[in-house]
Amino acid sequence: MKKSIIVTDRAPQPIGPYSAGVRAGNLVFAAGQAGLDPVSGEVVPGGIEAETHRVLQNLSAVFEAAGASLDQVVKTTVFLRDMADFPKMNAVYAQYFKGDFPARTTVQAAGLPKGVAVEIEAIAYLGS
Repeated sequence: MKKSIIVTDRAPQPIGPYSAGVRAGNLVFAAGQAGLDPVSGEVVPGGIEAETHRVLQNLSAVFEAAGASLDQVVKTTVFLRDMADFPKMNAVYAQYFKGDFPARTTVQAAGLPKGVAVEIEAIAYLGS
């Protein structure tokens, strides 16, 4: 199975030795995306809702660069700085995923890069 690295300037550039996305066969793995502006690399202002919108826009950009979309996501993992933010994050998340929802795990993380409130990683299935 061939592995392809996914690169886009519509999402923040990796801040370490990892790829924003990797396609392997019919699967696309998107690295955890934070609420960072793709141009400045800074956390977007506005709290958990604004960050969650930016995270999902960043994930969408990675998937689009791979020829996929959020509609093809089968699994997400959500990392929250504070589980009290879950209802607000969940309300924004529901605006991006409708109908056949992906499987999801949500956990509280002691520390996320750049002090962000939320990070989400995802896997999409492109079909056969």
